[in-house]
Amino acid sequence: MFPSPVKPNSPLDPASVRKRIQVILDHAGCRKLRFHNLRHTFTTLSLEAGMDVKTLSAIIGHNSVSTTLNVYTHVTDTMRQQAAAAIDHAITGAASPLPSPPPDNSPAPFLPYRPTRRRPGTGCITQVSEHCYEGKYSPRLPNGTRYTKSVYASTYAECEEKLATLIAQVKPEVDKLKREMREGMKTSKTVTQ
Repeated sequence: MFPSPVKPNSPLDPASVRKRIQVILDHAGCRKLRFHNLRHTFTTLSLEAGMDVKTLSAIIGHNSVSTTLNVYTHVTDTMRQQAAAAIDHAITGAASPLPSPPPDNSPAPFLPYRPTRRRPGTGCITQVSEHCYEGKYSPRLPNGTRYTKSVYASTYAECEEKLATLIAQVKPEVDKLKREMREGMKTSKTVTQ
């Protein structure tokens, strides 16, 4: 199903399939999920579409129908509505149309941009609100504390520029503090000896 582009007659490495699917999900604005979740989705949608359980169980390779029903099937709103319509039809004898869900006109929820790891010494940028990014630079001092400085901007690119400027300004200060702390540690060692 997923042939390798570099090794003939071999499948793709599972990790590369997972990474590719995650890229697709990110572009679609979907949450992260495991590759195995696709089996659950396929099973649920197949039952929702009317496939009989025995056939579905054979397709996905289960020995028992109970595994398919108990583990892989999840009840959806459409299934509930179809069941309610079937019960209504059985009781009243009249076919009742399935109610259509109301249109969702609400805006998509804000999901802040959180980048993957950056190289050490380049700071980090996080999205605080829809139009606000925070750039943070926090090098560790010899005594273990962090010397933290932040900048804010309305776009990612602007924040990246401000952060680079901040790092250029803060590095000499941090280097000076580190030298002073090291000298202070050396003098305290010689005094105690």
